[in-house]
Amino acid sequence: MNLHLVSDATGETLNAVARATTVQFEHARIVYHRWSLIRTRFQLHRVLEGIEAEPGPVLSTLVDKALRTDLQTTCERLNVPIVNVLDPVIEILQEHIGETAAARPGKQYVLNADYFRRIDAMHFVLAHDDGQAQMGISEADVVLVGVSRSSKTPTCFYLANRGIKAANIPLVPGTIAPPGLDDPPCPVVGLTVDASSLIEIRRHRLRLIGAGGQTGPVRQDTSGYVDEEAVKAELLWARRLCNSRGWPVIDVTRRSIEETAATVLHLIDAWHEKRRKAAELPAE
Repeated sequence: MNLHLVSDATGETLNAVARATTVQFEHARIVYHRWSLIRTRFQLHRVLEGIEAEPGPVLSTLVDKALRTDLQTTCERLNVPIVNVLDPVIEILQEHIGETAAARPGKQYVLNADYFRRIDAMHFVLAHDDGQAQMGISEADVVLVGVSRSSKTPTCFYLANRGIKAANIPLVPGTIAPPGLDDPPCPVVGLTVDASSLIEIRRHRLRLIGAGGQTGPVRQDTSGYVDEEAVKAELLWARRLCNSRGWPVIDVTRRSIEETAATVLHLIDAWHEKRRKAAELPAE
């Protein structure tokens, strides 16, 4: 089946909708046709030709009335179903806000304060990845800790795209936690993973950097890195450290980066709410 995603911006919204819905159909073979930054009739003409050549349902986020009409007319002629994904939400908001939507393409991507906050957060993650620049932890919105290869870095980058300054610090048995984490100015969240999954991730990492062959034995100086008993002990030590500090722990074994980040965001909100309530308590 062909599925056409027609957007006047980057297409991220439609990609997210398509990903969330098509995954529910396990046996369907779907061919995606992504049409992004469609803002003129000339650009739309390519889209209409593509839909006519390979007909299939159309999901659209076009807001320009003339382009929407042309797309709708072509779909009706071809007897192809079309859904304007944003319409139900816009209609509800217009009704309750009492204001007509601006219908301006790509308005969510203007270079405003939110955009620059996300860029700043990206720079922060780069500067504070894997325990770097620990003196800057005081500026973090959250600190992620965990053993090596427990998805700290990709989660931090995902959070940065939401404007969250996230630092990450590896937990290594036999070392002490950084001084900045004794009384952290932000929530600290531990990430853990199932031992067998972690070993497989680490083996793959070693193969990538040439430390071990795909079928050959791992070099002696890295054996503890993937030894089952050593990894289990490492994970147990890290979890006990987090528990002793009162840091919540997220098991990322069966979670996507997006799901892990969503849980971290929830924990950040809970941390601030707890602090707010504590500040409101009368002094004894």
